[in-house]
Amino acid sequence: MNLKKPKFWDYKKPNFISYILYPVSLLIRLKNLLKKKRQNNFKIKTICVGNIYLGGTGKTSLCIKINQILSKKNIRSCFIKKHYTNQKDEQKLLANIAPVFSSFNRLDAIKEAELNNFHYGILDDGLQDNSVNYDMSIVCFNNLNWIGNGMTIPAGPLRESLSTLKKYNHLFINGNLENLNDLKNQILNINSEIEIHVGKYEISNLNEFNLDENYLVFSGIGNHRTFISMLKSYKFKIIKEIEFSDHYNYSSKDIDRIISIANNLKCKILTTEKDVMRLENKNLDKIKFIKSNLQILDEDKFCNAILKL
Repeated sequence: MNLKKPKFWDYKKPNFISYILYPVSLLIRLKNLLKKKRQNNFKIKTICVGNIYLGGTGKTSLCIKINQILSKKNIRSCFIKKHYTNQKDEQKLLANIAPVFSSFNRLDAIKEAELNNFHYGILDDGLQDNSVNYDMSIVCFNNLNWIGNGMTIPAGPLRESLSTLKKYNHLFINGNLENLNDLKNQILNINSEIEIHVGKYEISNLNEFNLDENYLVFSGIGNHRTFISMLKSYKFKIIKEIEFSDHYNYSSKDIDRIISIANNLKCKILTTEKDVMRLENKNLDKIKFIKSNLQILDEDKFCNAILKL
């Protein structure tokens, strides 16, 4: 089942529905607090890239960037993912870059990576998994959504309260570069020792597109707004947007409908590389996709933090 997140999650303040759901949020938080973190010793270094805000914070892009940094240093790294049947797109995308170890239990996947003599295991998601002690934990945010209404699930979009930033050493912000100072001040007021890293997305296949043409843009990712914002920064002429839920499993009927709308509007069709992983050859000749690279503004500092683990 593909469900979109409720719109009230991203209101700047909680609304009536949020307050109704707040007691459930408290019960979930209490349950999570009672979970005990296990002690485990691995030879492989583990870097967990996760989030507090549910979905669309750039975790996968940052995992890929970390792999690129380690590869340049000739360090063997792999990706580790917990197995979810609705996240095959991310697994395919990562598998095109480096080996992926996946299991219903992250500990088992880490052990398998270690047996295969990888030096670093990069975990896409898992900050709230108390079964693992990571060598490095990075919590990701998108500054367009930030923390939404500031409440935890189901009253809001947060997996855990913002106060839990006290337990993290590294934080990554992506999206656009506006209002960064305000966000940094909020973060440092909670944890003055946390290292804040900032990134932005750049389109690597821009030469494949004619910016004088009109485009229909569709996506089923965690943060459709970030994708649209990036396209607009490159002056793409977007005349129609269609947003699906995160990890949406496209049917032939969905694609036929998108193509029909584009034909009526006399425009080209554009989506993300992650979405293409879920199209499974459904009229791919009529759909173009964006390849993006994540650029970290303080890459040398970020690189040093990874290499000293």
